[in-house]
Amino acid sequence: MAETKKYISKEELQKHKQRGDLWISIQGKIYNVSDWSKEHPGGESPLLHLAGQDVTDAFVAYHPGSAWQYLNKFFTGYYLEDYSVSETSKDYRKLVAEFSKLGFFEKKGHIVFITLVSMVMLLAMSVYGVICCDSKWVHLLSGGLLGFMWIQSGWMGHDSGHYQIMSSPRFNRVVQVLSGNCLAGISIAWWKLNHNTHHIACNSLDFDPDLQHMPFFAVSSKLFNSITSYFYERKMNFDSFTRFLISYQHWTFYPVMCLARLNLFAQSIILLSSKRRVAHRGQEILGVLVFWIWYPYLVSFLPNWGERVMFVLASFAVTGIQHVQFCLNHFSSSVYLGPPSANDWFENQTKGTLNISCSTWMDWFHGGLQFQIEHHLFPRLPRCQLRNVSPFVRELCKKHKLPYDIASFLKANEMTVQTLRNAALQARDFSNSAPKNLVWEAVNTHG
Repeated sequence: MAETKKYISKEELQKHKQRGDLWISIQGKIYNVSDWSKEHPGGESPLLHLAGQDVTDAFVAYHPGSAWQYLNKFFTGYYLEDYSVSETSKDYRKLVAEFSKLGFFEKKGHIVFITLVSMVMLLAMSVYGVICCDSKWVHLLSGGLLGFMWIQSGWMGHDSGHYQIMSSPRFNRVVQVLSGNCLAGISIAWWKLNHNTHHIACNSLDFDPDLQHMPFFAVSSKLFNSITSYFYERKMNFDSFTRFLISYQHWTFYPVMCLARLNLFAQSIILLSSKRRVAHRGQEILGVLVFWIWYPYLVSFLPNWGERVMFVLASFAVTGIQHVQFCLNHFSSSVYLGPPSANDWFENQTKGTLNISCSTWMDWFHGGLQFQIEHHLFPRLPRCQLRNVSPFVRELCKKHKLPYDIASFLKANEMTVQTLRNAALQARDFSNSAPKNLVWEAVNTHG
């Protein structure tokens, strides 16, 4: 005699979304991942943000087919009542299955090898310029070359955090720590925690850490209400000092981006010294320590403090290009308040993301971010396959009347600055400050 299935309602499922009580639905089957959340390779945040919902699309996006076999041990015995799948999700899942059949997720091309070689060459030229040359202009160039090396290490860390770029998980981990912690001073554990949360909660003002840059930047006036960051677990206060900085954020955007690396250093140290669970904490700390030994030691070879400061600023400013690139894909896109909705996975990823149009020969410069929509929909897809799947994504967006926003690199910069300017002017109005003189009004009207 067949066993009668037990069902729970969507309302009942939504009650299980607290730490220690996390239930999710995948294809209508209910799983209890409360204990697994502590061991989840993608961190606890994705499960916390999506718990209490059907997460099939997010699961398909982030997990290979082999992951399905491990689900049964979390099965509660319940099924989701009135489970249904939207036409958009059906088409999305078909695309994932088709790309798997074509082997797109396994064909990684030669980008990893080329990137590693370029990193070695850039680092070698920078070290040679510092140690073996006396010209201050060569020293300046060496700082810039080191910045370009950091950019390539950033692409390497980004790729290796989403899919296995090497022949084995252990080797993949070695490359992550070497390229991220040791060469760039950025904890790969911090990056994965931050970036996975960003993907899950794309453009949520209170859940996506990539939009939480107070007191320096605010992309929406909704942030002026001093909302709480669920990633940093603190209130983002919109006080008088923050209001002043944001009032001029369209002017300060590029200068701050030149020094944005300091924030990545700080965030890495804060995480590694915190009580939060960090996988391989010893490796992470050792890797960061290696960076803080070799980088100051290299700088010490420069003849005077003037050239040392110049070298450091050059390396930071060049890698600031990458920090700008990270902002272009989302700052000017649609934003919202509240937790992410797993039921509208495809819609949310497309609405909150901007692609950058470029020729094939410029793909190296953007590191895959030029196809940010495709990357957000298929985060496990190797960088070399993003251009191949782009026509399929365009067609699916057109079919379901969803945006497929794309702009040139220059236009994307203009859109980002305009977004910051709009929020800056709103911050000034919000302040109810006294009228300024005509010269002030003229400068800031066109600012």
